[in-house]
Amino acid sequence: MSPTYGFQFDNSYARLPEALFSLSAPQPVAKPDMVLFNHALADELGLDADALAQQPDWFSGNTEIPGSTPLAQAYAGHQFGNLTMLGDGRAILLGEHLTEDGRRRDIQLKGGGRTPFSRGGDGRAALGPMLREYVISEAMHGLGIPTSRSLAVVANGEPVYRDQPLPGAILTRVAASHLRVGTFQYAAAQQDPALMDTLIDYTLHRHYPDQQGNDNPALALLDAVIAEQIALVTHWMRVGFIHGVLNTDNVTLSGETIDYGPCAFMDRYDQDTVFSSIDRQGRYAFGNQPAITQWNLTRFAETLLSRMDDDVDRAIEMATERLKGWSSTYDASWLAMMRNKLGLTGEQAEDESLITDLLSLMQLHKADYTNTFRLLIGGQQPQGQAYNNDAFASWHARWLARLEHEGNVDDSWARMRQNNPAIIPRNHQVEKALQAAEEDGDLSVVNRLLAALSDPYADRDAEDPYVQPPKEDEVVCATFCGT
Repeated sequence: MSPTYGFQFDNSYARLPEALFSLSAPQPVAKPDMVLFNHALADELGLDADALAQQPDWFSGNTEIPGSTPLAQAYAGHQFGNLTMLGDGRAILLGEHLTEDGRRRDIQLKGGGRTPFSRGGDGRAALGPMLREYVISEAMHGLGIPTSRSLAVVANGEPVYRDQPLPGAILTRVAASHLRVGTFQYAAAQQDPALMDTLIDYTLHRHYPDQQGNDNPALALLDAVIAEQIALVTHWMRVGFIHGVLNTDNVTLSGETIDYGPCAFMDRYDQDTVFSSIDRQGRYAFGNQPAITQWNLTRFAETLLSRMDDDVDRAIEMATERLKGWSSTYDASWLAMMRNKLGLTGEQAEDESLITDLLSLMQLHKADYTNTFRLLIGGQQPQGQAYNNDAFASWHARWLARLEHEGNVDDSWARMRQNNPAIIPRNHQVEKALQAAEEDGDLSVVNRLLAALSDPYADRDAEDPYVQPPKEDEVVCATFCGT
């Protein structure tokens, strides 16, 4: 009998109606070689980390993992507003691993080869984008933001052809599930009420078991997903994260961040910041993310209308009420988050203007988003071109006066340290690490970056390179999805 190295599969998604997936085994590769292995995550999953780190075949498709049921999931997606039937074109879900405490985690190979949904693509992935997803997803985990995780990156010993030949690789992604808004869009397109009911019940059972037995399961699911997405987007705005391709197929029903293609973190504060090379109109700019998420959830609500009520007008009224409440609920979540960033625990009427005035000054003077909030900790006025002006000095005095009402400034500084990271995966540092790995085979730069990002809230020296914003010749202006 083959060893399992701790994997315990129970593949509930494979027991759903076949309309939602296609069985699809990963395609073997020429020469798998372990590039990165996440020992900490393997330990959390109850896996034999030391043994699996020596088993690149298990994460390349060359060896079938005992108990796995490889499949490609079917889903649709509004891509930049246009609905398309999609599905896993280069990702293969091996199955669901059960941890010792009963948590269910998807184990997926990204870049595992062609599937029935590949639409003419090669089903493969390049090393650079897979390393990028590993770095950014682990950084998000360190920041305390719900996210898929990365267990391994394996070089496949074969080139993939994009604009030029690139070294190929496979990422092993771990997620609470890969259920998306696009999953429901695909199911709704089948016009099968029984299929929709099954999918609703499955999603509630998997992610919101406390809502099972609700008199209106579809409405209960919409409420739960809205709440999770508000919490998630608030986290993104807290740390300056820009997803880049916030299509409906990239909105998880679990409330996790997923699919780290042209994502990036903002250096200088600007609501209109865009990095994705394909987002030419700024649809998914930093400041647009809350509204776009509301738009995506409106598409989700549309798929549920027929299951909310037999009377379509009543169903629309129910969904509309929830979606209208998005703005006020998100605004309250955002305001609470920003109070935390500024060390405020109480609520005063002038807090919102205090916050927005600071952001306006930051945008006007091109202040670094991450560093500004860290520099404020302790109450000293920050030094530098962005802060040496009368407007900022006036704002700083208002803020200190507001803090006097908090009673204990030490509590304020502690709150700020908990909510404002000292470091983020800055784009220029990520690009340096990927370049060293791709061009020179040097993983030491990636590993140093990962080590720093594992503890992002710890105080760091002002001269630490991971704290420093990019110099003018280091600024990254565009990122790419890697497909």
